Amino acid sequence: MVPDRRGREPGDRSLAETVRRELREEAGLDIPDLVPFAMEKARSSDGTAVPIQIFAGQWNGDPASLPLSEGVMLHWFRPDVMPRLRMTPSTLDLIRRHADTHPIAQRTPRPRPRPARVLTAGGSAVRNGIGVHLYLENADGEVLLGLRHPDSAYAGSTWHFLAGHCEQESALSCLVREAEEEAGLLIEPGDVQLAHVVHLVDPPGGTPLMQMIFRARQWSGTPQVREPDKCTGWDWWHPDELPAPIVPYTRAAIEGIRAGCLYTEMGWS
Repeated sequence: MVPDRRGREPGDRSLAETVRRELREEAGLDIPDLVPFAMEKARSSDGTAVPIQIFAGQWNGDPASLPLSEGVMLHWFRPDVMPRLRMTPSTLDLIRRHADTHPIAQRTPRPRPRPARVLTAGGSAVRNGIGVHLYLENADGEVLLGLRHPDSAYAGSTWHFLAGHCEQESALSCLVREAEEEAGLLIEPGDVQLAHVVHLVDPPGGTPLMQMIFRARQWSGTPQVREPDKCTGWDWWHPDELPAPIVPYTRAAIEGIRAGCLYTEMGWS
């Protein structure tokens, strides 16, 4: 969405062109077909009403593959899941209105994402997504895992590390942020060390992911469910008695850490 002419630059011939330019600059997305959907109004800090034109478009890629440049994180969510997310009521109402007038969008499955190919000076390259994961052990040698929500876009009803994708930030900053946002745990970057890396392709031919698992030597706080749309509960598990189902690369990383191995590959032919 773009507010009136203050969002436009001299070279933009229309608001739709402004949106397309912003999508290219902020996310590396090229969406040529944008359709005006609604006109909303917002209040600026001085009380002035600001018109906001909302456009609708279609894209079927993998958000983790996008070269995000302005500190945001993108993810797919179905409309029926969105009431559990933290968002403004006006945004939720807007999405519901679009879903009600475009019901086919809720029934049509998205194709499997393909690796994002980004033009470089030397030709083309495949970008790898970066994920960070928290490995915590308690005094009994048990590992902290969370049970993902049944409607989670990834690994629903499956046990997994506390995890997140890097935004415009360092891996350690991402880890510290995710630990507090998801579980209310406070961790100092100086108390963290890299424990294992899984270079993963899932599904075969999909976007490569570099999954970094960090061990925190100490932390403060008791794990609590802070984002119920992602995780329904935290629990401690002994590495010899891991729960099922569990994300395969989570198990592989725990086994690698116990074996003193720093690196694992999965899904590569």
